[in-house]
Amino acid sequence: MLKINVKTDCGHSPKRTFLRDFNIAFGKGDATFIIAQVTDDIVWEVMGERTIEGKDSFSKAINEMKEKEVAEITIEKVVTHGREGAVNGVMKMKDGKQYAFADFYEFKNTTSTTIKSMTSYVVEI
Repeated sequence: MLKINVKTDCGHSPKRTFLRDFNIAFGKGDATFIIAQVTDDIVWEVMGERTIEGKDSFSKAINEMKEKEVAEITIEKVVTHGREGAVNGVMKMKDGKQYAFADFYEFKNTTSTTIKSMTSYVVEI
């Protein structure tokens, strides 16, 4: 059972609520939900590791990641403004490893929650 901790109040901001739920979906391994939230030309840069371009490559990467079981996710902060957003927190894996993460998002436009690009920083702690 995934334990979820959210330290930030997403309040009345639909984009903040969306990004909270998007990151929780990563913890749950909900590939179907995650893939449905990005544009066909998504670009996901995982700093120091790889750049994933296009929905097909993104889908493959997400489906590979869901094999890694998360025991607990803590979302520290969710920030959005216009076409941009950011989330940081910590994921504790079932194998005992822990990762601090910071993800930066660009939405398709100012009114959309469809993600056009992502930049992820992940550090084992």
